[in-house]
Amino acid sequence: MPSRATKIVATLGPASQSPDMLEAILRAGVNVVRLNFSHGTAQDHQDRAQLVREISHKLGREVAIMADLQGPKIRVGKFEQGKVELVNGHSFLLDAARDALGDESAVGLDYKELPRDVKPGDTLLLNDGLIVLEVTKVHGAQVHTVVKVGGELSNNKGINKQGGGLSAPALTAKDMDDIKTAMALKADYVAVSFPKSATDMELARQLCHVAGAAHDHKPGLIAKIERAEAIPELEAILRASDGIMVARGDLAVEVGNAAVPALQKRMIRLAHQHDKVVITATQMMESMIQNPVPTRAEVSDVANAVLDGTDAVMLSAETAAGKYPLETVREMAAICLAAEAAHDAELHLDIDHKTFRRIDQSIAMGALFTAHYCGAKAIVALTDSGSTALWMSRFNVPVPIYAITSRVSAQRRMAIFRNVRPLLMDTSADRDTALSDAEKHLKAREIVQSGDIYAITCGEPMGSPGGTNMLKMCRVS
Repeated sequence: MPSRATKIVATLGPASQSPDMLEAILRAGVNVVRLNFSHGTAQDHQDRAQLVREISHKLGREVAIMADLQGPKIRVGKFEQGKVELVNGHSFLLDAARDALGDESAVGLDYKELPRDVKPGDTLLLNDGLIVLEVTKVHGAQVHTVVKVGGELSNNKGINKQGGGLSAPALTAKDMDDIKTAMALKADYVAVSFPKSATDMELARQLCHVAGAAHDHKPGLIAKIERAEAIPELEAILRASDGIMVARGDLAVEVGNAAVPALQKRMIRLAHQHDKVVITATQMMESMIQNPVPTRAEVSDVANAVLDGTDAVMLSAETAAGKYPLETVREMAAICLAAEAAHDAELHLDIDHKTFRRIDQSIAMGALFTAHYCGAKAIVALTDSGSTALWMSRFNVPVPIYAITSRVSAQRRMAIFRNVRPLLMDTSADRDTALSDAEKHLKAREIVQSGDIYAITCGEPMGSPGGTNMLKMCRVS
């Protein structure tokens, strides 16, 4: 399989959780497996995680596991007939106090705080914006609305407020329990739904560290940007996270579809500037839930995210519940490869106004520059935590980056870094031995051969996190 810089995140579900299908999609190019904690039990997630670990071990390649928390349930209740048809101009009541099943005139709410969060004139968008209601009156627990855009509304569909402003906390009691499950299965990343501020991410990190202490595990944190309130707080959220997800579904409902493409580009750019990971998600290959080939628009969408420099592109229902999970992964991998091949092969190091206060960051930048202009076959980073490889991956460099670590947890965590191929190898405490072993490892994997030039970085003394302080250019004997 050709080497691909952009990584693929695939969601596990009924369509992809069998051992045979999971092995097939991993072979096809999945780098990160997403466990959606909105569905399934703790045991379901543990079983799926165990299967991912077993199959990735069988294939000789580690993949990362991302636990995606459900977040607050801002949803309508259930209907007596399972669904209703809302008609333009008709009244419709959202009643937080209603226990009875809903009908064409009214429905209960899972989100009991909605009457406190809205006022007359507000616009509510249901079912991903397909249903539009205007609030006419709020009385006690009741939100009176008039239907502006009608259609079919079924059980438990989501509610968004245009422009944002719903007060639900990012972390619910269920999320706190799910964090414990995620730490027990040693999820490499935890994705936090609906954060509004850096405080939400800081709380999630504290909960992960407390729950992970018993398992000696600390995950990376991904902030899912899907609330309007998160946009002005984006840089603070980035600083408090290890990465962000451009979660275009709920975000588009709150800020409007037209605003999302520019926001996507801005978020990818800011993530690079802050040395963070970025995932582009939601409806990337949506038509392939039902069809064996994508639309031309979907191909362009995935390719544009690649050209913008996203670390990863994500599949949700396409692999969780779609008819063609394997074909979808193959199509996405092919699109990524084609977009990367068409990309400008020049080195882009936009560091004219950037100051490096750390030696390891300076070494990482020096490796990119030197490797490119020496025509190196590879850039190799001997890394304990993966930080050096992350810094290298923030820039568009046509030379593949191989990150060699002795820690499986670091290898898995680096699986999502753009243009980084993480490798596991026991590293000697002696520098010269470690460098010699690394070259043997690369030759054994046919990454380099006699006569090839490669750049390699490491730290002295060996094994000190954040200690990368040496760059060496080597020619394979």
